[in-house]
Amino acid sequence: MTWVVSFSMLRLFGPRSTGDAPRRQELPGEFTTFDFIPGIPAPFNFGLAILLNQKMLTLGEKLQTAPPLLPMLVEGQEFIDAQDELSVLDFMRKYGMPERINEEVFISMAKALDFIDPDKLSMTVVLTAMNRFLNEDNGLQMAFLDGNQPDRLCAPMVESIERNGGKVFCEKPMERIELNEDGSIKKVVLRGGEEVVADEYVSALPVDVLKRVVPEKWSTMPYFKQLDELEGIPVINLHMWFDKKLTTIDHLCFSRSPLLSVYADMSTTCKEYADDDKSMLELVFAPCSPIAGGDTNWIAKSDEDIIQATMGELARLFPTEIASDPRYEGTMKPRTFEGGALPELPDGAKLRKSAVVRVPRSVYAAIPGRNKYRPSQKSPIDNFSLCGCFTSQKFLGSMEGAILAGKLAAEVVAARAVGADAPGDKVIQQHVIDEAATASPKKPVGCKGRTAVAFGGGYTFDQAIKRELEGQDAVQLTPLN
Repeated sequence: MTWVVSFSMLRLFGPRSTGDAPRRQELPGEFTTFDFIPGIPAPFNFGLAILLNQKMLTLGEKLQTAPPLLPMLVEGQEFIDAQDELSVLDFMRKYGMPERINEEVFISMAKALDFIDPDKLSMTVVLTAMNRFLNEDNGLQMAFLDGNQPDRLCAPMVESIERNGGKVFCEKPMERIELNEDGSIKKVVLRGGEEVVADEYVSALPVDVLKRVVPEKWSTMPYFKQLDELEGIPVINLHMWFDKKLTTIDHLCFSRSPLLSVYADMSTTCKEYADDDKSMLELVFAPCSPIAGGDTNWIAKSDEDIIQATMGELARLFPTEIASDPRYEGTMKPRTFEGGALPELPDGAKLRKSAVVRVPRSVYAAIPGRNKYRPSQKSPIDNFSLCGCFTSQKFLGSMEGAILAGKLAAEVVAARAVGADAPGDKVIQQHVIDEAATASPKKPVGCKGRTAVAFGGGYTFDQAIKRELEGQDAVQLTPLN
């Protein structure tokens, strides 16, 4: 999937593409936007944009929504972190916010931020995002890579590493971590037998993969024991090519759809895929599992089932553009637009081809109460540090969070290199310490398989990949009644 670019990414690589504030789908065929007036600084620009939007909330509802959010501005991160025990709905009801704000704002916001419904999502996540929107002039601006990830994202990273004397190994899965007597890392052994020996080791593994490779000697340490409280959330990315140009999608769109989270027409937003005559949609299909609030385990469904459901939903969301196509039952249902019934649309945009990319364990599930278990980048192991968006940092499970976590891990390594105290200690919960004291050591199960899925990535599924997933995360393939 071609990523939406964060401003941390833009600072790292320079411009790759640009964009404006995203749009949100209001009703089938209709969108709404927050329009920012140039020259007005944050947070006043965002406040004014909310007041000027007449479609989402009434003036009374806007005034009723504001007071519960004032402590976020006054107390800052301390207040934000304290709300982690509450779901978005819990927070709304505790502070008397209007119920309609859930439908108008929080559903699409929660699905965009963590692929999860508001009754499952920690309010800390929403407040973190809103705090950025309110305090940074470009906090709501989105951008896209202007081409494919290998060329425009990965290649510059590799060039920089190699230019500075480093090496990048591809197709070299890790087999195990071997330790010295004092518990520090002696070497990392790759599956082909190669050994990597270094002064410092930094893990960027997703949390679910990291838990599979934690050495036995580390498994009863509270720092690593707290990882048991974190798990990645499933998500599905869809790539859909149409034979005509869709005219209503011109940027990143947030949706209240029960199946779709965010989507964009890459033929409009991405230079490499530019096409004036045909659209190529990239969509996030979420929530797709019970942990995210869904009632269907879509990861276990067939590609055909997923595309059938998506085409029906797209026909509902774009009733004047998606063709009534007998191949997709949902597109043949009656449609409405602006309150009136529409006839069938045989000449609309038809699907030419598609790809379904499942990510069985994506960003960590930011359900209430998880924030306190996110580990610091500094570990109790003298030559080992952690990064990854699940580690403790002020941003979300996101690209922005991953970049900040990498920067914090680099600060730990740099401090150790000069003999200084490494920054980043974080208090571990007492119940974790108590459980670790009585826990039995666990041998690492390791990562089986060679595909991206085995190491926390996404892939198009076939029988071989299903077998890989079944071998190490079988719950993902369990259908729901």
